[in-house]
Amino acid sequence: MSEPVTMMAAPMHLDFLFTPGVAQSKFLHGLEQGKFIGQRCPKCHKVYVPSRGSCPTDGVPCDEQVELGNRGTVTTYCVVNVPFAGQSIEIPYICGQILLDGANLSFMGLIQEIPTADIRMGLRVEAVWVDEADWGPTLASVKYFRPTGEPDAEFDTYKEYL
Repeated sequence: MSEPVTMMAAPMHLDFLFTPGVAQSKFLHGLEQGKFIGQRCPKCHKVYVPSRGSCPTDGVPCDEQVELGNRGTVTTYCVVNVPFAGQSIEIPYICGQILLDGANLSFMGLIQEIPTADIRMGLRVEAVWVDEADWGPTLASVKYFRPTGEPDAEFDTYKEYL
């Protein structure tokens, strides 16, 4: 009698093309220029970055572009301690949701230059970009976010984005 199969390696490769819409293209082209570009809803005036092209609350198109700065607030985070195949960063490391100043939608980013024991909600961070020659229409243009040294943001300023 043979042993039951409990694990099997099945290497695979997936090829795909991603075609961003008009709104995401503006965001990606902004990254290519070292800028975060969002869009403002004409009804509720919230700013979405990365932009989606329409307001998820009001369902109306967002046409006004808004350039945001490089600073923001960590709203939530995860300390990653589990290694994985192809990993290019030493564990433990921190992934966090970053709410850029002036934005009403957070996005995930790598957080470095801080011990994992010191990470916290409300931490003020800034983008660290790759060398300008390496900027492209991808979030990989942002190397990571690092603490600014500013006082933490008050909970009331980001609680609706958790």
